[in-house]
Amino acid sequence: MKPKVIKTERDYQTALAHVESLMDKSPPDEAELELWSLLVEKYEEEHFHIAAPDPIEAIRFRMEQAGLAPVDLEPFMQSKSKVSEVMNRKRPLSLSMIRALHRGLQIPAEVLVQESQAPYLTRSSKTRKQRT
Repeated sequence: MKPKVIKTERDYQTALAHVESLMDKSPPDEAELELWSLLVEKYEEEHFHIAAPDPIEAIRFRMEQAGLAPVDLEPFMQSKSKVSEVMNRKRPLSLSMIRALHRGLQIPAEVLVQESQAPYLTRSSKTRKQRT
């Protein structure tokens, strides 16, 4: 099969079948397999865009992967209270937190800097008046 730019869903399905047939060969033609894989990947990037995860969900996912507890985030967020506020969406991530989380937990900065998909929780004005 001659390589070509994948433009339609039909071309995509045909290319996937071809990639599968190349992988079934023993030994596979690595150069051809790599070329077709790149063509399929390019089509998928253009047509099946996956949005970046919510920053807080990304932090939770990394914590789960690494077996971390909220206390383990304190070095990145300066205090236990800030960890709680950020993880409960009461405080947005600061630039210094983003940098520290990126360096320390290898969470992509572009994930951390985006707006959270869930709204931040704020105290109502009535609650503020009661406290003063």
